[in-house]
Amino acid sequence: MSRLFSLLVVTGLMAGCGTESPDEETAVDLDSLARDYVVLELAMGLHDAAHVDAYFGPPELRDVARDEGLSLADIDARAAALATALATAGSRASSPLANARVDGLLGRLRALRTRVAINEGHLPAFDEESERLFGVTAPDHDAAHFDAIIRRIDALLQGHGPVAQRVVDFRKNFIVPPARLPAVFNAAIAECRARTIANMDLPDNEAFTIEYVNDKSWSGYNWYQGNARSLIQINTDLPIYISRAVDLGCHEGYPGHHTYNLLLEENLVEGEGWIEYSLYPLFSPQSLIAEGSGNYGIKLAFPGESRVAFEKEVLFPLAGLDPTDADRYYELQALLDKLDYADNEAARDYLDGRIDAQQAAQWLVAYKLMSPERARQRVAFIDTYRSYVINYNLGRDMVADYIERGETTADERWARFARLLSTPLMPADLQRR
Repeated sequence: MSRLFSLLVVTGLMAGCGTESPDEETAVDLDSLARDYVVLELAMGLHDAAHVDAYFGPPELRDVARDEGLSLADIDARAAALATALATAGSRASSPLANARVDGLLGRLRALRTRVAINEGHLPAFDEESERLFGVTAPDHDAAHFDAIIRRIDALLQGHGPVAQRVVDFRKNFIVPPARLPAVFNAAIAECRARTIANMDLPDNEAFTIEYVNDKSWSGYNWYQGNARSLIQINTDLPIYISRAVDLGCHEGYPGHHTYNLLLEENLVEGEGWIEYSLYPLFSPQSLIAEGSGNYGIKLAFPGESRVAFEKEVLFPLAGLDPTDADRYYELQALLDKLDYADNEAARDYLDGRIDAQQAAQWLVAYKLMSPERARQRVAFIDTYRSYVINYNLGRDMVADYIERGETTADERWARFARLLSTPLMPADLQRR
């Protein structure tokens, strides 16, 4: 029994099924279809620079995609034909492992065809788009939901003027000076890694490089290189608060994106020969798992008060910050986290045409309490990534529900998390009871 097959049994994805392996004919069919799929995704990447987030598969497939010069219409037609062929192969599959692979490929193809339509100018409604790309629809929250939280922030930061401005003014005391960013981030990532490897087995050769960049719509990004290596970039366009070091260290590194990608490479690409996992299409159901696990991983690595203690004892001195008012800062951060879904509402109304870019930024200032500069940066992110925003908050909450379901110990939560990052689970699998 393969390691992956064992993991699938434990996750419950294969509950009630036998332990037979896929027959050889089906496996060969799926390998061939998966190569065709990878070529289509690489071809899409030639039309849409944001589409292929990572690729470390055979270089010759890049050449095939470039030489064929497929149009968007060609990609869509081939994706439709490939989905039909996959469904036929899936109907002959004799194992749940093969069925899981087919389901994953079909979900990716559905997302690919949706991105083709978007690039052709056929823009679906926000909720339809997120369901077709990521397999989920985010809940609605009206202004009253956020107003109740903002009233608590108003009481915490008593004073005059708009609450958003008081938040910006208070948080200025917790900005990491640019010259101290490397020391702070190095310490944060080292601690995230130490806590992760104490609970998960990672390859001996895993490593990352960190760069500080400008002129981006995101605050941090992991560019996975293959062979258990990542490039992590931190955007320094806007001030970076002390709490962002652990956020980004966990989310982009350990146990977040870097860990997720290297485990998929180890278990699915190298372990099972599934070439489709050598390519990460950003606009696909995989992103809900990636972003959700990246954000949930912060809480997993730093449970309870351990994060605040580490930041006050280690990061504050490295940043040269006064920890006197740190407790109120962290109380504020906890309340600001509850405003996360304001992103979705701004994006939904903006992309569905009910408000314009300026009004979307004003909403984020009013209901996520961002500075005007950060709100404009967030709207720029929405312009580029559209409904992708739901993966951060809804993805985190879905992963949390999956990991914490029932009475669990810390060891059990880490074990579930490791299985999530090592298997081809889809968003729908997180909701299975």
